[in-house]
Order: sequence, then structure tokens, then C-alpha cells
Amino acid sequence: MSVGEEEWARDRAWFGQDGAPAPGPLSRQFAELTRTLLDVSPTAGGVLKLVVGAAAALVPDADLVSVTLRDADGTFHTPVETDPVAERLDQVQYDHGEGPCVESARPDGPAVGWSQDLKRDPRWPVFGPAAARHGYHSVLASALLPDARPPRLSGALNIYSRTPGAFDAHAVDVALLLATHASLALAQTQAVAAAQLESAHLRRAVDSRDVIGQAKGILMQRRGISAEEAFDVLRRASQDLNVKLADLARTLASRHTEVDLPASEA
Repeated sequence: MSVGEEEWARDRAWFGQDGAPAPGPLSRQFAELTRTLLDVSPTAGGVLKLVVGAAAALVPDADLVSVTLRDADGTFHTPVETDPVAERLDQVQYDHGEGPCVESARPDGPAVGWSQDLKRDPRWPVFGPAAARHGYHSVLASALLPDARPPRLSGALNIYSRTPGAFDAHAVDVALLLATHASLALAQTQAVAAAQLESAHLRRAVDSRDVIGQAKGILMQRRGISAEEAFDVLRRASQDLNVKLADLARTLASRHTEVDLPASEA
């Protein structure tokens, strides 16, 4: 259900007032969205689905909602949408390099772009009439900036309406707030994913070090050689057999009664 003008007016009037009455439906829905987005380890796809659903519910006259993401090579794609028609309208913009979705999704693009009459909008001579032929006459796109580091991956939250003149200043406010929520949640998701990858890498490194130590101990005990000599045996065997050192050490540690390695050359 869309939030109407009365709810908007009440929420905006209450904002920042001391001793204000309980928040209206718009404030409650944003608070609930914030709590959900800050849930434990959300996935990027989950974040985008939540934001797209919130846009469909919170922006009056929103008939289609999608998300544009810009890849590192500068190409665009639509990972989440409420209807396949939204993806088709996005693709027209990608193919012709025009429209508010691709403009807002560029790192140097505007924070928001919209049109109240796509059929007659001179800025997008291909996309505008194409959207109108599908029955959509208004569009609103707000920028997503989940990554401030190079290559500055970016995107846009896209909202389409069948109603001419659908999106006013209130709708722009909501779209910008939703895009901000999405950007922050995506940045958090990427940080969690990066931390998990780093943790997994460190665990693999520790595991490799441990198993190499085990293999060295086996060779030292078996051959009466030093730790340096044992490592040299492992290193040379790894090169000769074209097998990763950690994999070779793991095999020797787990099957030391069956496996032996050639002695290190002087």
C-alpha cells in the first residue's frame, strides 16, 4: 500500500519536534526497513529485494521498481526487479546509453533523475517513447553508491509509473532515502563479505602452515635431518611433481606410512 499525502504531511510536520506524537506510517516503515537491513549478515541480493519492495510500498504510484548496477567494466545490469517489464525498460537505457537509470548509475551522475512525461521528454529520444509504448509515462531514478573506492561500483534505484506526472518532491525524498539505505546496507554487506573472505584466507594459510609443519616433522624423524633440510625435500618434490607444497605436505602427513619422498640433492 502506498503512503498518501496526509501521512507524508504528518510525518514531515512531526520531524524534529520535541514531544511529538507517535511516528506515522512512513516513519514506522522506514524504521522497520532499517532494522531489517541491519540484520545479521544480509546478502546483497537480499538487501536489494528489500529495498525494491519498500520502494513499491512507499512511493505513491510506483508500478514497477528495479535496481541498476554498474559493473567494473562500465556495463550495466538489472539484478532485481518487480516485473520483467522493468528489466526490459532498463535494458533499453543500457543499449542506447540514455535515460535516468544509466545517468544516475554512473559514478559522476546526478543523485536523482526523473521525468513526468516520458513520451515528450526530449532528453531521451529512444528510451522515453519506448517506455510510453509500454504504458509507463513517469520515471524516477536515484543513485546508489555502495563503494567509494576505485572502481567505484555504483547503481540506481529505478521507479516507473503508468501515471503522467506521478513523482513529486515527496516521491523524490523517499527515493533518495531508500537509495541511501540501500547504499549503506550494500556497503556493510560488502564489508562483511570481504572480512569473511579474508578470514577464510587466513584460515587456509594457518592450515597450510600446520600441515607443512607436520610433514617436516615426519621427514625429520624418519631421516634424521634438520627442519631446513626437511623443508628443502618438500619444496623440491613439490616442484618435480608439479603439486602445491601444501597439498604434498597434506598427503605425506595423512599417508606417511605409504608415501616417501626423494632425498634432497646436495
